[in-house]
Amino acid sequence: MWCIFAPSLTDYRGYVLNNNQLSRIAGAPRWLFVLSVALVMSMAGALGIVHAAKSQLNNANRVIVTSSVLSPPTDGVENYLLVGSDSRASASPDDPDYAVVGSEAASPGMRSDTMIVVSYNTKNSTVATMSIPRDLWVRIGDTDSHNKINAAYHKGADVLIRSVQRALNIPIHHYIDVNFSGFKKIVDAIGGVHICVAHASRDKATGFYIGKKACKLQTGEQALRYARSRHFEEKIDGSWHEDATGDVGRGARQRAFIAALVKDAAKYLIKHPLRTHTVMDSMTSAISVDQNLDLLDLAHKLRPLGTGTSKSYALPVDSDMNNGTFVFRLNRDSQSVLAYFAGLSAAAPEK
Repeated sequence: MWCIFAPSLTDYRGYVLNNNQLSRIAGAPRWLFVLSVALVMSMAGALGIVHAAKSQLNNANRVIVTSSVLSPPTDGVENYLLVGSDSRASASPDDPDYAVVGSEAASPGMRSDTMIVVSYNTKNSTVATMSIPRDLWVRIGDTDSHNKINAAYHKGADVLIRSVQRALNIPIHHYIDVNFSGFKKIVDAIGGVHICVAHASRDKATGFYIGKKACKLQTGEQALRYARSRHFEEKIDGSWHEDATGDVGRGARQRAFIAALVKDAAKYLIKHPLRTHTVMDSMTSAISVDQNLDLLDLAHKLRPLGTGTSKSYALPVDSDMNNGTFVFRLNRDSQSVLAYFAGLSAAAPEK
């Protein structure tokens, strides 16, 4: 059963969840925005181009408050918490997608639209990713107050990190954050990304639309509409059909998009090496990281994400209701996955 007390930052190993009361359901990654940053840097590192822009990468905004809560080095594993922020603070009424993204007044504050743990195995240089659903019910920070994990981000990056460590009993060594506007800048900086659809596709809520089977170059604005799609429809035999798989289908589309992003970034940087400065500028202006993170080192370690050799996990959870609110709770199948991300076991079966 789940422990009812909070382990310290270094004793997460003894408290991996095992809840026998709940059954397993499928989940899907929600990590597109911030992972896009890591993938572009990774590909640039593989090409040897990013070395010329190291000074630019070092100019990324540093989140000082994370220093007190990040875990000390762990034997065999190094975990990065990647967060995609849905802050509208930088949204401009002049943006074509302003009506879709929304304003700071309408959606104030900071929330984490996307959360994923990227784990680097320091012994064999392999990489694994694990998505964290934003509706996961957890204790917030160092308090005994419970809420959805998405609410922890609103209280600060340090509170979010501590909430993740307590809920999952895994170490978090580094932190990276990117926002909506930053995502668009990164895509635009590499000249756009080709999105491929098998049928005419749309999402009336976000404004995404491709009118026929195609691989079409999309701008940052268009790519964001695709990435945020939760009501994805395809036109089959003359009729529109919404994807019935929900977040599972959304995750599959995001993974396909990431592969396209890496491919297009590589092509762009090879063709336009003198524009590396612009690409690096878009990244450093879009992201915030912990004080000690070496972005060049990160690019080197995360290369498997761009080659298709990394492992991908959806955190095993069950749906539940808490005082009339929909939430997710960890289930017993999460034990093996979390043990793997804590560096305590061999790779668990991918979910």
